[in-house]
Amino acid sequence: MALTDKKFSLWMLAWPIFIELFLQFLLGAADTLMVSRISDDAVAVVGFSNQLFQALTTLFITVASGAGILIAQKIGSRNGEDARTIAIMAVTVSAIIGIGLSVLLYLIPGEIAAILQLPEHLIPLAETYISIVGGGMVLIAVMSALSTSIRNTGNTKGPMYTAIGMNVVHVFFNYAFIFGAFGFPKWGLMGVAVSTVLCRLLATIVLFIMFLSSFERTISLRDFSLFNRKLFGDIIRIGWPLGVNMSCWVFTQLLIFTFLAMLGSNELAARTYMNTLESFCFMLGYSIALAVQIQIAHLYGAGRVKEAYGLAFRAMWIGLGVVTVNAFLIFLFGKQLLGLFTDNKEIVALGVSLLGMNLLLQPGKMINMALGNALNAVGDTRYTMWTSVFSMWLVATALAYYVGIALGWGLIGIYACMILDEYIRGTLSLLRWRGKKFLRKAESQEIAAMALRKQTALEA
Repeated sequence: MALTDKKFSLWMLAWPIFIELFLQFLLGAADTLMVSRISDDAVAVVGFSNQLFQALTTLFITVASGAGILIAQKIGSRNGEDARTIAIMAVTVSAIIGIGLSVLLYLIPGEIAAILQLPEHLIPLAETYISIVGGGMVLIAVMSALSTSIRNTGNTKGPMYTAIGMNVVHVFFNYAFIFGAFGFPKWGLMGVAVSTVLCRLLATIVLFIMFLSSFERTISLRDFSLFNRKLFGDIIRIGWPLGVNMSCWVFTQLLIFTFLAMLGSNELAARTYMNTLESFCFMLGYSIALAVQIQIAHLYGAGRVKEAYGLAFRAMWIGLGVVTVNAFLIFLFGKQLLGLFTDNKEIVALGVSLLGMNLLLQPGKMINMALGNALNAVGDTRYTMWTSVFSMWLVATALAYYVGIALGWGLIGIYACMILDEYIRGTLSLLRWRGKKFLRKAESQEIAAMALRKQTALEA
């Protein structure tokens, strides 16, 4: 038990996740910085397209997220064989969904961009980028299932090492294809797209090899025909509210980007640059939230509910300290950092106007992430889903449109509504966690199981 406890400690889980997320941040920052050398329009297209891709990932994140929580719970309850079967099904189903999305995005990228109100002069660039990167959506689907499964076995280092390699290769290919270095063709934005797909392909291969030996019994290729109806039902039971939750976030973000596109390409570019800076703020906090989800799911599966309850608050307070410091650093140096991405004074001014508001945004986001993930870890996914449906759509989207577009407050009004949404969901998650609904249920089940074991021992 001691070895398992060490493997599933908050720090041992969190630091590799942080390194992985930090490298993804560097990847995104390098992308944005290099693409900005093409044009601010190219940056706007990449930011817009990435919101689209995130929206579509919800179609397979349902399976991956539900499977991840169940894998940690099954390992906590010493049921490794079920954990293995769940992981195999997650990869297979995610791949099938990813193939369908890849075909759709490859065939009609321009039509999708037009429906989402992308400014007309940006559509030719969007067609190129969406068709190539979107055509590789199957890689994102499989990567998500593989890395989530591996991470929830307690091995957070494997995805981290993969991210290191992916980061290095992506920066190299970006530089080569954008600027025509080392004898590569000078493809500009198309080169960024090709670089992204190549790196994801290499990362998928590495993660797949790692995945095959992640469980007590090695996975073979013929095992991918496995399908357990009951276990898949458990995945969907936990996963579908997570999918709805995630879809609420990404689709509302996509709508917010659509609102920004109505305001103009400068607002769209400014929000894309601020996304990069915000990622730095909450990255370590988010890694703590992901780690605490894995640990609480493991403790919950093992029946150690008192430890699970206190751990959520510990993670929240640590995360609050981290994100507040990071947001303050961004507030102090944000103007200089934005100047690295663009020399357009209007875009920089728009970004600078959001730096103070970011100080308010990040603590609310941390409370929401820590306690929302804790609720998900014990299977209370429907509650987090309903809070998302209520707050994201009414506050972060409908109210944002009214304040930002109808009342003319623009980017500031939209951002204020995003802040309000985070605090509403964080407060609701806090109240639910303090109520201990699912923890009390697990505690009762554990007491009943102990009584049954004791009675059986006495009869024997």
